[in-house]
Amino acid sequence: MPQSRKIIIDTDPGQDDAVAILLALGSSELEIVGITAVAGNVPLKLTQNNARKICELAGRPDIKVYAGAIRPLTRELVTAEEVHGKTGLNGPQLPEPTMPLQEQYAVDFIVETLMREESGTITLCPLGPLTNIALALIREPRIAPRIKEIVLMGGGFFEGGNVTPAAEFNIYVDPQAADLVFKSGIPIVMMPLDVTHKALTSSKRIQAFRQLGTKVGTATAEMLEFFERYDEEKYGTDGGPLHDPCVIAYLLKPELFKGRRCNVSVETASELTMGMTVIDWWGVTKREKNATVMRDIDHDGFFALLVERLGRLN
Repeated sequence: MPQSRKIIIDTDPGQDDAVAILLALGSSELEIVGITAVAGNVPLKLTQNNARKICELAGRPDIKVYAGAIRPLTRELVTAEEVHGKTGLNGPQLPEPTMPLQEQYAVDFIVETLMREESGTITLCPLGPLTNIALALIREPRIAPRIKEIVLMGGGFFEGGNVTPAAEFNIYVDPQAADLVFKSGIPIVMMPLDVTHKALTSSKRIQAFRQLGTKVGTATAEMLEFFERYDEEKYGTDGGPLHDPCVIAYLLKPELFKGRRCNVSVETASELTMGMTVIDWWGVTKREKNATVMRDIDHDGFFALLVERLGRLN
């Protein structure tokens, strides 16, 4: 059997983050070396708690969860309770976690792991603002060439933004961190709103999770029913976009996605377009191509993968 791919999930759960974590936990091809929490959808106190709740829901209290940055590099924290609810995981009633939070600071864990493990064997999977990743790169620049790749959910271009007309939430929360990561020279695969808005949780798709008849399946259905109501109202769609699981799905089945290599630059100066990811899709500048930007998804294949993998959990 081929060796499993080692990943660190950096996250701010969030219902869609939760589904991404569950997808990774249900997939033997991936080895979660650790989960690092960051402030984003809700404050850090809740995101680190939510990450542990999800691990316990999946019967995996052995996964190590670390708490990271409490706020962005230079800006005040913006959160998204209106989307995710007060807890960040509104929907199911999940018990408080009993598994411990690791004492080590998430940024130190990221640096130490990358310096210890063989170069080119660790993939970073950021599902929230890029604060922890930027802080790790600032703390120890030598980690950059050791990272296999960064597969992240963030940004948008043809779809515009979802928190301002120009910016997607994860990038908007910490544009300075995103700017640093996109300029790092690390191979980046980007899942922007352009692709995630094509992965909609229709009622039929949510029903498929419920029909698994498991604790995980029921909790997932309840999370998605709560999560989608905001986007359904906003976009007038049947279902809401399922953003973060696209990152994990790409590691499992890259053929589900189509995109191209582009230059991605992050706006950090203008308040009007703060956090905008300016994607040179048509190659009209001489700027170096620094990311593979996904634009299309086989959404039926994506949801089939999700149901199958979450079905492996109890």
